[in-house]
Amino acid sequence: MSDLVTTARAATDAARPHLVALYRAVTGLLFACHGAASLFGILGGAHGGGTVPVGSWPGWYAAAIQLVCGVLVLLGIGTRTAALVASGSMAYAYFSVHQQNALFPLQNGGEPAVLFCWAFLLIAALGPGSFAVGGRFAR
Repeated sequence: MSDLVTTARAATDAARPHLVALYRAVTGLLFACHGAASLFGILGGAHGGGTVPVGSWPGWYAAAIQLVCGVLVLLGIGTRTAALVASGSMAYAYFSVHQQNALFPLQNGGEPAVLFCWAFLLIAALGPGSFAVGGRFAR
C-alpha cells in the first residue's frame, strides 16, 4: 500500500504544474465569457439578454474587469495580479450586491461570485503553472 501511495504522490507532483495551468485556463475562460456576455450581448447576454449600459456603475466596470482579467488569466499574462484583481472584484460583488439579500450564497444567488473569488485567490497564490504566455516573456 505504501508503494502505491508513493507512486500516486509522485505522479500528482509531476502533473501539478499542468493541472494548475488547466485550472487557470478554464477559470479565466469562464470569467472572460461572463464579461463578454455583459459587454457585447453574446452567449445569452447580461442576465439573460442585452448588454450592460456603457459606463454604468458597477455593472459595466465589473464586466470590463471580467473580460480583461479573464483573458489575462487564461493566457497566463500577469497572472497573479490579474487573478488578485478578479478575486477582489468578486468579493466586492458578493458583499455589495448579493449579501444584502440573504446571508448565505445559496440563498442570495452569490455562489458564482464566491466561487470565482476563491478560485482566483487560489490562482494568485499558486501562480500560472505551465504553458503561461507571460512566462515566455519573463525569461
